[in-house]
Amino acid sequence: MKLFVGLGNPGDKYRANRHNIGFMAMDRIAERHGFGPWRKKFQGYISEGEIGGKRVTLLKPETYMNESGRSVGEAQRFLKIPLSDVYVFHDELDLAPGKVKVKTGGGNAGHNGLRSITAHIENDYKRVRLGIGHPGSKDAVVHYVLNDFAKSEREWLGILLDAVSDAAGYLAKGDDARFLSDVARLTQDEPEAPAPKPERNTRTDEPRAPKKQASGPHPAGERASKRQSALAENLKKWLGARKSGNENS
Repeated sequence: MKLFVGLGNPGDKYRANRHNIGFMAMDRIAERHGFGPWRKKFQGYISEGEIGGKRVTLLKPETYMNESGRSVGEAQRFLKIPLSDVYVFHDELDLAPGKVKVKTGGGNAGHNGLRSITAHIENDYKRVRLGIGHPGSKDAVVHYVLNDFAKSEREWLGILLDAVSDAAGYLAKGDDARFLSDVARLTQDEPEAPAPKPERNTRTDEPRAPKKQASGPHPAGERASKRQSALAENLKKWLGARKSGNENS
């Protein structure tokens, strides 16, 4: 079994905040994979189901971001899930909006939710880093993460959440690299340019073969020209002979 944890703050006030993108990911996964109803447990809300034939428990801690570890630690110990099977989805300032990275352990980069989880279950769990971009100034970070996504951000946000959800089966199988490549494909693919339409023959309404650029005299044209020259020369000789015969007669 895998434990997928989405980080955020509870309540309608924070629902659309950038800091709550982890909650949003859990909601989208539950919706798209037909998980069971959310129910209160482990100081949070859980939903259970399968992704690609693998059992997964989704968890949204209700302890507020700074105390996320209390909820995650309780769930991880009760379910007896190894740290390598715990995936924490969180907002990442150091990634461009819409970008995703997965790493095991490492620093917490000032993220209070990760710091709390590390304090409760140690550090070697997986982090699914969901890029939200940086406001540009350290002083602006708190205001930035605790405010809603702007209208201009909602398109890439929706695409990202769908991609993460659709590729989540690879995380359930432990294939982090394939998860990342699939998310990249789903978020960056562009439709191919349409092939040029063939010209239509207005009399037969059938596709007309594309015109070819002439690179020099066509052999058939050369042969026709030679035949015409020969005919002209023969005609000239015949007229001359006829004229001469008339004069002699």
